[in-house]
Amino acid sequence: MKDETRAFYERAVRAAVATIAAGLDDALELAALARGAALSPLHFHHVFRGMLGETPLELHRRLRLERAAWQLANRDDAVTRIAFDAGYETHESFTRAFRGAFAASPSEFRDRARRDDGCTRPPDGVLAARSGLHFTDLDRVAPIPMFIGEHAMNVEVHTMPELRVAAVRHAGPYNEIAEAFARLGAIAGPAGLLRQPGVTMVAIYHDDPETTAAAELRSDAGLVIPPDAALPRELVELHLPPGSYARTTHRGPYTRLGDAWARFMGEWLPASGHRVGPGGSYEVYRNTPETASPDELVTDLYLSIA
Repeated sequence: MKDETRAFYERAVRAAVATIAAGLDDALELAALARGAALSPLHFHHVFRGMLGETPLELHRRLRLERAAWQLANRDDAVTRIAFDAGYETHESFTRAFRGAFAASPSEFRDRARRDDGCTRPPDGVLAARSGLHFTDLDRVAPIPMFIGEHAMNVEVHTMPELRVAAVRHAGPYNEIAEAFARLGAIAGPAGLLRQPGVTMVAIYHDDPETTAAAELRSDAGLVIPPDAALPRELVELHLPPGSYARTTHRGPYTRLGDAWARFMGEWLPASGHRVGPGGSYEVYRNTPETASPDELVTDLYLSIA
């Protein structure tokens, strides 16, 4: 079963890589890649990043830049034409991106690549990538490497009941959800919800930040509350479905939660024998920045599994 699950996710990621490699001249249809993998865009984002070390959009951009480097070294096309092929609207924006990647302007890179004075080594046309996937050898891609972190993740599977959540809806960048939690506290405190037994803070994220504009990202800042607790009219009532959930704990800054989700879904999940279930995913915060330093923050990550 574990081998079948591992093969399922590897096939899904390999198919996405093949689509990206074949469509470097096209805008990346991230939602279509996720559908092809039978995952939500957000979950596909985590699986892909965890398995390859970069997101689909990052891979697409990197391969375009590597192709541009190859074109500069091997063709006489104008830099502006190569910039357009790489998806940049102006020569200036391409030059900034190229210099940031290769530590040389496109013209400098071309000159160095074509210089043969016995003293200067031509610059490499590839960028660092954990996956080992590069533009120059896309036609002979080996099986997707299954990256395993330095330390195995501690993951437990639990049968969870349905959870009733009182929430404030947040629209905007995910790193600004603290504003929604502040509004939640201002409402829930006077209503007595914070004194209810078993109350915990949760966040639910609905969209993939690579497929959704930052201003349109949807998330919920919530409190798990008892079934009989009165709900203030200013709050939205949500229900997290019951079922089997895998749980891992992240200890450290919230800024590293994306890395934790990538490892959870890109390393543990493919090797676990489980697939993503219908209940989605959410985060439970065991303490807050008001009571703990960034390195002491404790966050439980829950993933519904089939």
